[in-house]
Amino acid sequence: QVRLVVSGGGSVQAGGSLRLSCVASGYIYGSYCMVWFRQAPGKEREGVARFVSDGSITYADSVKGRFTNSQDNRKNALYLQMNRLRPEDTGMYYCAALDCASGQGDWGQGTQVTVSS
Repeated sequence: QVRLVVSGGGSVQAGGSLRLSCVASGYIYGSYCMVWFRQAPGKEREGVARFVSDGSITYADSVKGRFTNSQDNRKNALYLQMNRLRPEDTGMYYCAALDCASGQGDWGQGTQVTVSS
């Protein structure tokens, strides 16, 4: 089991930036996906960025060019740099360590991101 601690949310004005961190403890076996999700009130959960253990990274179309995922293997940390934030980026952001095939795995607690216009 992997424990994930998420931090870095906050409130910013549109156009601003935030950086989320996800620090993992525990061992992740095999092929895994580290995924950033977000969920706005009344909306379905949305995958924002996905880092795969082979090094590939994919982004949702809504955040491409604005959000960047990076990782520090020495710290077992994953980061989501969010630039040019928009009000529609508002939501609770989560980090998850998932088996890429099954989608099952461990979740961190959410961190709130609020972007005002």
